[in-house]
Amino acid sequence: MTPLYHVLTDQDVEALASMQSIVNAVERAFIEQANGGLVSPPRFRVETKQGDLVFTAGAATATEKVIGFRVYDTFANEWDGHQQLVCVFDSDTGVFKGVVIGNLLGALRTGAIGGVAIKTMARTDAEQIAVIGAGLQARMQLEAAVTVRKIKLVRVFSRNREHREAFAAQMAKKLDIEIVAVDSPKSCIQGADIVICATNSGKPVFDAAWIEPGVHVNTVGPKSIQAHEVPTEIASRSSVIATDSIEQLKAYAIPHFLVGTPDEERIVQLADIVVGKRAGRQDQDDMTLFCSVGLAGTEVVVANEVMKKASCKGASP
Repeated sequence: MTPLYHVLTDQDVEALASMQSIVNAVERAFIEQANGGLVSPPRFRVETKQGDLVFTAGAATATEKVIGFRVYDTFANEWDGHQQLVCVFDSDTGVFKGVVIGNLLGALRTGAIGGVAIKTMARTDAEQIAVIGAGLQARMQLEAAVTVRKIKLVRVFSRNREHREAFAAQMAKKLDIEIVAVDSPKSCIQGADIVICATNSGKPVFDAAWIEPGVHVNTVGPKSIQAHEVPTEIASRSSVIATDSIEQLKAYAIPHFLVGTPDEERIVQLADIVVGKRAGRQDQDDMTLFCSVGLAGTEVVVANEVMKKASCKGASP
């Protein structure tokens, strides 16, 4: 008998997933979190001298009815052998639903989380985005952003000129909006309504003074007290600071860059903003900040969403 589960790869995810459906699925996960239906413990590691396996596990038990885990490695090697696995089970019966192998799903999920943050925290009339970073995470963050706001202009900066120009050309074609590669972070941010930081920089990539009233900032990259891509001062200037998981934010072995600061106690759950328990902003001139840390369980929800699309299209297990 043919097994009734899916084995999907990056190629399948790219063919099946739409960012709008992924943002919607992640938004439902936040609603479950706010209402107590999402199980989302902090990540944990299996450590060896050569490298670690890092696990994030979770369950959405109210409407999505899924439970599972994601695992990725920190091993160093000279070949492209790093693959994430996301395994999905039915949360009512325990029946195995399938596995997604590859790195695209994780980036889609993180992008969608950023999209939900922009949907609920950025000004409704936001039209211009600054993107600092030109890798896969930056691409997914931008793709999610344009699904929740009517964006007319994007500026992108990366230290590598070829990378930022390739980003601008490829994403302009994909999203059908104007994207301009610029040669400095300051010129990138100038005039932006939304700032997306998705870099690997351990030092702030912009000056907090450059951020104008009314701007929303998403930070996706390094976020520890030892290495963080946005300046600490951006938090003190922000009227609202949110994260997808306060539990995860406080669970890092190396503390999050806002832990121990006067702003730590002001951090709120994005889920509470999604369901209206908290305000994403009080005023058009409010500056707002979202610190993405990775809400456990959302990987499983996103994988399940892709598997539903595979079933609808009659994809072979």
